[in-house]
Amino acid sequence: MLEVKLHDIGEGMTEGEILHYLVKPGDQVIADQPLVEVQTDKMVAELPSPGAGTVKEIVVDTGTTVQVGTTLLYIEGEGSQTAAAEEKKAAKAETAQSAQPEAKERKQAFISSFNRVLATPYTRKIARDHNINIEDVTPSDPSGRVTEEDVYRFLKGDQQPQKEAASPEATAVSAQQTTPDEIPFRGMRKQIAKKMTKSLFTIPHVTHFDEVNMTNLLKLREELKAAGVSVSVPAFFVKALVIALKDFPVFNAELDEENEKILLKKDYHIGMAVDTEDGLIVPVVHDADKKSIKTIHEDIKRLNEKAREGKLKPADIQNSTFTVSNVGPLGSIGATPIINHPETALIAFHKTKKVPLVNENDEIVIGHVMTLSMSFDHRVADGATAVAFTNRFASLIEQPNKLMLEMI
Repeated sequence: MLEVKLHDIGEGMTEGEILHYLVKPGDQVIADQPLVEVQTDKMVAELPSPGAGTVKEIVVDTGTTVQVGTTLLYIEGEGSQTAAAEEKKAAKAETAQSAQPEAKERKQAFISSFNRVLATPYTRKIARDHNINIEDVTPSDPSGRVTEEDVYRFLKGDQQPQKEAASPEATAVSAQQTTPDEIPFRGMRKQIAKKMTKSLFTIPHVTHFDEVNMTNLLKLREELKAAGVSVSVPAFFVKALVIALKDFPVFNAELDEENEKILLKKDYHIGMAVDTEDGLIVPVVHDADKKSIKTIHEDIKRLNEKAREGKLKPADIQNSTFTVSNVGPLGSIGATPIINHPETALIAFHKTKKVPLVNENDEIVIGHVMTLSMSFDHRVADGATAVAFTNRFASLIEQPNKLMLEMI
């Protein structure tokens, strides 16, 4: 008998919520077939089958939050036949030659049936939200994987999903949708709350505010754009932050309180907070110190798209050493961000506004100024160090030619 347990599918994961089972008792499954969708504090993930066999029992209900190591369901493996089953198998072997074409046909039918329901958690969610049986959707991908585009085509097409009696789960979802003054506190929202609470009550937060003159950087970006090179402002931020972190490594660190050590990280993995419909997710630009601004721009764009489509893999959200929250485009003018535990600091970039500035000739000119806020762990660093760090960052942004020279 195979036990399917909730295992650690993300860095530091301790628990997860069971969102949806993709199989039911009696179903035949093959190795690596997705069995259940689980919500962690950062993403929705599918747990695969550890082997082939028949689903015997599901022991944890959907909507339940369980600890890592909890058994979710049992699968009777192919090698656990009874004596009667062995005799039946022997009898079948006598006519194996004549039955081979039929067996192949049955096997192919099973594999085809399995392939028809290959889909990401995001795609399955779209189907469930529209009461579509995903098995009714014809995949356009040669691999047999159903995509979100396939579901939307099915939704808009002439063929309609079969009408079925509403399940208790569907009824519960409907009830939630018709109760506008109640929002379920579970899933990613609940996991985010737990992590934020742990961070706030574990780390003594201090927030430092500063301003950065963005005029020259925005001018450079427009010049690059005119030359056919498109690079986002956050890509410049990440590159400048890496340079500043190398000068002030205490902010690219983790406090090991138990062993009384501050661990200075040698890698520069920058987390980029992304606001999605399901909550805040922090995909990571890994090895940012080894990448060009153009490559960082492409990484940020790709990770943002995957985050909003629910397609992030565990590797996309692991091992961040410093986190960035770019809330300026949303209109924010200031905040006291909560550190992404167990990191030492988090920087938030707020709205850039046109303001009057006095230049070196005492002339009043119009410039672009951005506010930033940096929260840091006061056990690890002091306010003066934080000010020096943001000053270093600002000098690179305000003089982008200097930033380019630093990269040579």
